[in-house]
Amino acid sequence: MRVLLVEDDSDLSKRIAASLKAESFVVDIARNGEDAQHLGLTELYDAAVLDLGLPKMDGVSVLKSWRSAERSLPVLILTARDGWPDKVESFKAGADDFLTKPFKVEELVLRLRALVRRSNGHAASKITCGPLVFDAQLGTFDYDGLPLKLTALEWRVLSCLILRKEVIVDRRELIERVYDGDAEVDSNSIEVIVARLRRKIGAERIETVRGRGYMLTAAS
Repeated sequence: MRVLLVEDDSDLSKRIAASLKAESFVVDIARNGEDAQHLGLTELYDAAVLDLGLPKMDGVSVLKSWRSAERSLPVLILTARDGWPDKVESFKAGADDFLTKPFKVEELVLRLRALVRRSNGHAASKITCGPLVFDAQLGTFDYDGLPLKLTALEWRVLSCLILRKEVIVDRRELIERVYDGDAEVDSNSIEVIVARLRRKIGAERIETVRGRGYMLTAAS
């Protein structure tokens, strides 16, 4: 899952990013509103964490520009402003959730996972595809009733596929959602990860659609 973190406090943004990365999120950081606006309009994200008080362009204006451009990524407002008018303005601008500082990172992670799950059309926290079960709230996978051990990259690929099970996920999109922006990606890197996943959940579970991408299927 790839997240855009918009926070002008350098120390805080680093701490949040480190915590999210420890939970297998891919994190891009913007420290002013103009950069945030540009990234939200040009890059592919599963969600955004957006502060309101930003240099160059405030958070509400950033959010309005995204929504005006029909960017539908889920947005969680993370701010020290806890007044009712700020919440109303944020939700009217198109926010999906609102969390005030100080906060627990564990709560931020849970809220982000819930936003991503719901944005992909899943009301329940547990998503099933054949014998594979993804607890989207806890971020855990079970296969045939047993915990599935995955590397961070394997987790990112499999979570992306199961959130859109039975739908072809473009290979380029997988790369964008799985790797950090500054990572050096080999041409066959996704194929290597998919091959490892097939050994763990069965080759028939992940179909290769030539020239397009991959699809997770319940069919055996």
